[in-house]
Amino acid sequence: MATVALPSRVAVRDALRREQTVARAIVLLLIPVVLLLVIGLGAMLSASSVAGLREAGDGLLYFRRHVMWLIVGVIGMVIAALIPLRWWRRLAFPLFVSTLLLLVAVLVVGVRAGGATRWLEVGGFTVQPAEPAKLATVLFLATLVSRREHLTRGFWASLWPIAFPVGLVTGLIMMQPDFGTALILAAGGFAVVLASAVPISYVIGAGLPAAGLAVVGAIIEPYRWARVTAFLDLQADPFHSSYQAIQGLVALGTGGLFGVGLGASRARWSYLPNAHTDFVFAILGEETGLAGSLVVVALFSTMAFAGTRIALRCTDRFGRLTAIGITTWLSVQALVNIGGVIGLLPITGVPLPFMSFGGTALVLSLVGVGVLVSVARYQPPAGMR
Repeated sequence: MATVALPSRVAVRDALRREQTVARAIVLLLIPVVLLLVIGLGAMLSASSVAGLREAGDGLLYFRRHVMWLIVGVIGMVIAALIPLRWWRRLAFPLFVSTLLLLVAVLVVGVRAGGATRWLEVGGFTVQPAEPAKLATVLFLATLVSRREHLTRGFWASLWPIAFPVGLVTGLIMMQPDFGTALILAAGGFAVVLASAVPISYVIGAGLPAAGLAVVGAIIEPYRWARVTAFLDLQADPFHSSYQAIQGLVALGTGGLFGVGLGASRARWSYLPNAHTDFVFAILGEETGLAGSLVVVALFSTMAFAGTRIALRCTDRFGRLTAIGITTWLSVQALVNIGGVIGLLPITGVPLPFMSFGGTALVLSLVGVGVLVSVARYQPPAGMR
């Protein structure tokens, strides 16, 4: 009669510890994300009401759309979390190629608004392909770098296969033009390469020329250079190039320590342009004050810590690089948005993750969180434990 081998107490105890570690990592990540989503709902309800009334006579217009995209994003996050990490590795290349095709399609048949062509109209909805490009590029680079660990003996052998796809995507996004998103995408890609086995001297050698090209790209476009110069001296043109930045600071200053009260913002009444998109943090600061603003900053910091912790604990190289890239993308985007609102950085027009109005950005940010959960759930094969 055959006997069945039962797991030892040590094996069972180790398995339980691994499950508890995974659960703690996921909870530490999801708590700040959920709180940011809830706070974002309140901020969106207030910040978008006047814009909805002015454009369609419906103060809940943008809020309902935001809730709809939020539901789609949560579903996408759950699906992404359930997809095994090895599947994400297999999906990386087709997702990247699909993103490139969408970015080309934007330049050919895209919808133009606000002086830029960044959207595709699909079934009555507009989507922004630059948003999925962030996730697709991180996944593609993580796959490429994790498979080319042995190619670190020469500068070109190490970086050319990496720099070309990143340069191609950022170039297509710059042509829309969308300088802010291109910088966010480049930051995520840079983090993946920096965390890889590529020598740091190679990374610096490629990063300095890339930074130089970014500066040149800002100088040669008048509207980009106007934003940079406005950031350096807000009083130089307070009624044109600096108007939005100044009104954002006025809103924040009006909030004081504890704010003017929920739903009591005055800046949303056509004083602050794009209050429900790029400057939702200013409305939040006005209504909840410095206290509420610091809570949001603390939540983003906790999310960044949780994502970094997931990356460091992952034993799979692809998973670790993916977690680093996604965490950098979301954290830098939050930093750039908040920095622009409070006057520490130029205004780039990137949304605040989980809080700003923008369907594609919200959905893809949540899908990115789902991929982080997938990385946290990764368990190495039995022979690797």
